[in-house]
Amino acid sequence: MGGSLTYLDGSAKLIAGMKAQRKQDPPADPGLGRMFFEDLRRARLQRTYAQEIKDLYHFYLDEKTRSKLNRMGRFQRAFVLLAWLFKSLLTKLSPGRRVALLVACIFTVLGKTGFGIDALGFNLNHDLRPWGFVILLVVLMLELKDKLVAKDEIQIARQVQVMLFPRSHPRMPGWSVWSISRPANDVGGDLIDYVELDGFRHAVVLGDVAGKGLGASLLSAQLQATVRALAVHAASLDDLAAQVNETMLRDGISNRFATLFYAELQYDSGSLRYVNAGHNPALVIRRNGVDRLGASSVPLGMMEGSDYDEVATHLEPGEMLLIYSDGVTEAENGEAAEFGLERLEALTPHLRDLDPESAGHRVLEEIDGFLDGLRPADDLSMVIVRRHDV
Repeated sequence: MGGSLTYLDGSAKLIAGMKAQRKQDPPADPGLGRMFFEDLRRARLQRTYAQEIKDLYHFYLDEKTRSKLNRMGRFQRAFVLLAWLFKSLLTKLSPGRRVALLVACIFTVLGKTGFGIDALGFNLNHDLRPWGFVILLVVLMLELKDKLVAKDEIQIARQVQVMLFPRSHPRMPGWSVWSISRPANDVGGDLIDYVELDGFRHAVVLGDVAGKGLGASLLSAQLQATVRALAVHAASLDDLAAQVNETMLRDGISNRFATLFYAELQYDSGSLRYVNAGHNPALVIRRNGVDRLGASSVPLGMMEGSDYDEVATHLEPGEMLLIYSDGVTEAENGEAAEFGLERLEALTPHLRDLDPESAGHRVLEEIDGFLDGLRPADDLSMVIVRRHDV
């Protein structure tokens, strides 16, 4: 099966769009008023603000602090929450901006103040609140400047990550394959790759580095390079996983690990060998049910000397293998409920007669409907492989 691998809206389209953007003149300024009304028309404000407040709550308060808050009464919690949020905000600012923000808050609280000697007809009053607003606006502008500079750098990292993803799905006699990756942020920690091993075997790889964002994406690139370098010469899949594990422990970052599902497909055959290093159980969608290909060991980069097991299975014509990252099953809706493995398995009867791309889009539609407009909290990736009907 040909076609470009889908990353966000398609890596090929994204790269082409970037090149075209460089050649075009900057778009005309739509005007602040028009932009504001367009935002009102398109945004689901209540849901958007609720999500933003939830993100702030989890960003500024760690799990231990949130646990303490949950044990407080509602009235006490409201005041303590504001105090802790403000304290956390101050600690994340640079010293100069921290002082400026404190001054802005003091000016706002003092409001209109003055001094003088009425007997001499001398009196000075001054409203400090406008100055507090100006100082606060300057701090906000400085923080926004830093964010935009970082965003430009992350955009470059995003382009590099897109380039590292396969440009197209490989042609494997007897098999069809399709994949997609949607990072939660501009860049993500999920890895999708295809490795041609020899004239009759092809490897399909899906990895998930703990965390998300720029750090996870860099480790994902390291994992991809390691797997590619070792896969062709590895004596077995358990040996391959052990070598990757030792490499990550030696060259990786402390307390960072990755899960990996690595499968080798034999051309014109239903033979499949795989190793699952702490990853979500892949699903083999058979004519009469679903098999889970669960993990046989801990994730890569977690423990020295870990043992990994190579497992073999067989797919009959028309059967399908669905590999996915935890962004699929852990997608969380507004009621804090997860999409879950059970919901994914319940969907499989509707996927049996579909080609990999159609099946993938059906899963995405179900997840998007479940989220109901909420932004995913984790990277989402899938690889779907189907054995051709005879």
